[in-house]
Amino acid sequence: MKLIKTILGLGIIALLIVVVVFSTQKLESFIYPIKYAEYVEPYAEENDLDPALVYAVIKCESSFKSDAVSSVGAVGLMQITPDTFDWLLTKTGEQDRYDTDDLYDPEVNIQYGTYFLKLLLKEFSDVKTAVTAYHAGMGIVGKWLDDETYSSDGQTLEEIPYADTSDYVDRVIKTIDKYNTIYDFKEDAK
Repeated sequence: MKLIKTILGLGIIALLIVVVVFSTQKLESFIYPIKYAEYVEPYAEENDLDPALVYAVIKCESSFKSDAVSSVGAVGLMQITPDTFDWLLTKTGEQDRYDTDDLYDPEVNIQYGTYFLKLLLKEFSDVKTAVTAYHAGMGIVGKWLDDETYSSDGQTLEEIPYADTSDYVDRVIKTIDKYNTIYDFKEDAK
């Protein structure tokens, strides 16, 4: 009888462990969802980006709400400002194809948001610095990189002087790590 109680007790403990592990994975998947994968993954690949970076930016910028509008007028999933969108359209030669209202279209927003991230990574070559520029602007980040107070090498930032930008960058970097841990994007990368 004692052996049966021990086996039963161990079985219940094993079942509880399985339930907790699966519940944790479900909870993490709920908190860090994969939405708009039909756009995120092909455009991430086209722009040579880690999909986790794109999902992290979307999560931190809009929480996957395609109709989001910020207090500064940034629009859509990846929160692109109309001025940035106009600039990106000149880079792709598609000024006559789209207007600001198209930023509410998840595909257009992700297409241009990923293209913008690609340009920022090309300009700054470091994910943290590129994400900083995504939030604060390329010109401001360029000034910070030229200032030894914030950058000793002119390539990476040791300090981000805007608290809201610093908090944003920390959130995005942590969210990238979460997405890569939960979904193994790094393993799927080339």
